[in-house]
Amino acid sequence: MQTPNHIYFASDFHLGAPDYKTSREREAKIVAWMDSIKGDAKELFLVGDLFDFWFEYKKAIPKGFVRLQGKIAEFTDAGIPVHVFTGNHDMWMFDYLPQELGVKLYKEPIRRNFNGKEFLIGHGDGLGPGDHGYKFIKKVFANPLSQWLFARLHPNFGIGLADYWSTKSRKANRGEDEKFLGKENEWLAIYCEEYLKKEHIDYFIFGHRHLPLDLKIGETSRYLNLGEWINYQSYACFDGEKLELLEWKA
Repeated sequence: MQTPNHIYFASDFHLGAPDYKTSREREAKIVAWMDSIKGDAKELFLVGDLFDFWFEYKKAIPKGFVRLQGKIAEFTDAGIPVHVFTGNHDMWMFDYLPQELGVKLYKEPIRRNFNGKEFLIGHGDGLGPGDHGYKFIKKVFANPLSQWLFARLHPNFGIGLADYWSTKSRKANRGEDEKFLGKENEWLAIYCEEYLKKEHIDYFIFGHRHLPLDLKIGETSRYLNLGEWINYQSYACFDGEKLELLEWKA
């Protein structure tokens, strides 16, 4: 049997949005995709916003999404490392997924070396210039006092309130994620350019942007945005030699 040697990356599943039926259909596609890669997957990186909202109360989590959670556990039980990054929609992950599913959880970008290639991997929210309003809100939400106060809300009210604001935000930004702004105006591309002035990275892997992108950065580096699974079902795969941005079709 050939040793699994493929590294997979995906992000922005946004399970829970925009409604239960659509989310369940999308979850089924994600699980089917994970089944299709399990045979040759060496590691799996899920790079943020798996859920449209997530908050771990001390004794409760948002209901649903059990098929994805079961599939992640199937990977880790089989010895396939699964790396989960918090995103701007599910930044309030704490110890549930690591304890119950065996994932490794990250709240900031990380560097990894695969077969001599340097990767920088992260969700991407709050990086680069601009977006000062969100950067301020992120600091507030990351504050332990804010988390403690939100935990005082009953889940029916707290999760309902979060779902309302998420839906409102999505409607306000409808269509904006579909527009490529040009490399000189893409905040994450600018971040990558600035990072290369300090340290070399071969591949920058981010989510958050919702638009699949594969851009040359500097002379030899690339920035891949993983897109999302509401419209694209896009993901990336590194086979030890080449990195590709792909789209899964059932």
